[in-house]
Amino acid sequence: MSTQQARLRDVFALAPVIPVITIEDAGQAVPLARALVKGGLRVVEITLRTQAGMDAARAILAEVPEAVVGIGTVLTPADYERAAKLGAAFAISPGMSIELLEAARAGALPFAPGIQTASDLMACVTRGFELVKFFPAVPAGGLAAIDALAGPFPNVRFCPTGGINANNAAQWLAHKKVVAIGGSWVAPVADIKAGNWALIEQRAHEAAALRPAR
Repeated sequence: MSTQQARLRDVFALAPVIPVITIEDAGQAVPLARALVKGGLRVVEITLRTQAGMDAARAILAEVPEAVVGIGTVLTPADYERAAKLGAAFAISPGMSIELLEAARAGALPFAPGIQTASDLMACVTRGFELVKFFPAVPAGGLAAIDALAGPFPNVRFCPTGGINANNAAQWLAHKKVVAIGGSWVAPVADIKAGNWALIEQRAHEAAALRPAR
């Protein structure tokens, strides 16, 4: 395992659940991050799905040092470079392209490419990426798909995201190939907009109590 991948493994070991955050108002980023950290979830993925994503991540990095900030929805080498320059702890993508894999392999920022298929995994593994995001986890075949992929790729570990919620999170974390899971249920968009920090903190506390099989 490369140094970059080892650093990513250490980040994913900090919390069983990584909240996937879509934020529209960067002014809400700091109280959101404080609620998540107080609830026990230090690692957060701030997606680039909105214009506010980078500003939100920048605010958390500046004001909530306990948080471990990753950048999600990384689609291009340019996105990866933006995340690296920002000082993020990791970058993560919903899928993979050869261009993005090559850029991340040449960079220092820990990166988790998104995969669905054996072909995706072949492209990742041959370039040194053995810790990957499985997305969208439930629509792409669920736990049965991870069982199938684990056979020909015994060294790969997964961070599944997509369709995972409070009701099925424990099932995913019980799988020996799963190191952490991502999900938006801890801090959904509606609760972020409404400033429901106490509710988000409570959900974070419940999620932090889950434990992976590793």
